[in-house]
Amino acid sequence: MKSDKKPDVCVVGLGYIGLPTAAIVARAGCRVRGVDVTPSVVETINRGEIHIEEVDLDGLVQAVVKRGLLSASLTVDPADVFVIAVPTPFGPNHEPDVSYVLTAARSIAPVLKAGDIVILESTSPVGTTEQIRDLFAAERPDLKIPGVTREIPDISIAYCPERVLPGRILHELTENDRSIGGITPRCARKAVGFYKLFVRGQCIATDARSAEMTKLVENAYRDVNIAFANELSIVADKMGLDVWEVIKLANRHPRVNILQPGPGVGGHCIAVDPWFIVASAPQETPLIRTARGVNDGKIHHVIAKADEIIAAHPTARIAALGLAFKANIDDFRESPARLVAATLARKYGERLSIVEPYATQLPREFDGTGALQIDLDEALEECDILLVLVDHDMFRHVPLAERAGKTVYDTRGIWPDQPKAGEAAPEGLRLVG
Repeated sequence: MKSDKKPDVCVVGLGYIGLPTAAIVARAGCRVRGVDVTPSVVETINRGEIHIEEVDLDGLVQAVVKRGLLSASLTVDPADVFVIAVPTPFGPNHEPDVSYVLTAARSIAPVLKAGDIVILESTSPVGTTEQIRDLFAAERPDLKIPGVTREIPDISIAYCPERVLPGRILHELTENDRSIGGITPRCARKAVGFYKLFVRGQCIATDARSAEMTKLVENAYRDVNIAFANELSIVADKMGLDVWEVIKLANRHPRVNILQPGPGVGGHCIAVDPWFIVASAPQETPLIRTARGVNDGKIHHVIAKADEIIAAHPTARIAALGLAFKANIDDFRESPARLVAATLARKYGERLSIVEPYATQLPREFDGTGALQIDLDEALEECDILLVLVDHDMFRHVPLAERAGKTVYDTRGIWPDQPKAGEAAPEGLRLVG
């Protein structure tokens, strides 16, 4: 990568991370080609539009496309830097699936040239970057590959995970520190030079395996801590206690910071990444495995509690508030709210309605259930039971007067003013779980 010229960049995968990354790099003055396997995604971006929701992303993409700095394609072209940002799901037994990553690397291999940098950003099990190295060594024997050759390598290979919060992705892509792990120290230095073009946070060089593990550890840490809060909520429910009050008081201790419980854990990171550690060391990870079980089990606890409430009101109309995996986004991946709502829809049919302000239509698992999508006003007017599954701001700001007479199951603790179970209050009932 020449110092007097900004590199041409190819970003493979234009999803929730790839597209914002491509746009940010283009804003820094690099010419960026984004690659995706979905023709509609490519067409949308080339019109200067976006296919995902993220704060300020639409304006940025429109601007860099108009300036000719960002374009999209179905095929990989030569570039100076290649960034892989494709999904890494897990299989039926929670084993990590890196096939998308390796397919992306295989698409890059034919166009590699001396001086190129290849960076994996996809969350991956430890050793995945080395698999890319080995793939390149097999596909391109004409190139000297780092970690394989004893000579100065022709290319650099590194791993740099994102650590961003949906709704703040553009800000955090530039402001957060980055752990950048190279196959060799030289690879790490080359990758650091690229990230310094657009990252204002610290760019910290390390080895690839440590960087891979760092991303998994960050999300496993959060998963374990959320599991404590979720388990505590189930205990509090059994003992007739308000878990939100208990947590609020406990967090007044100067060295205690309990997270907030919910109906489970979702998203493309926290609900997935801990399994990558478990798969690599199954006998050594009882805590991480147990935390995953607690958080998945909380989903079934919420379903059972909702069933109990609905059984006590056999003719009541029910509104499930929210499907996203967290507040104020349109991302439904691994969402516990989505699973809870879909399970209840299959059982209660047209008695159940869904309120999700960030969805234009219900996911396909609701097809044939009879459940309908309605807006919040209709839910407040027509439904007798409100199941709070996501803490969208729209839901949080519903005043007590509009909840009068409703039976409420608040899994997010957004309505602390709601009368609690057992209290003599004509305005309604708050059940905590």
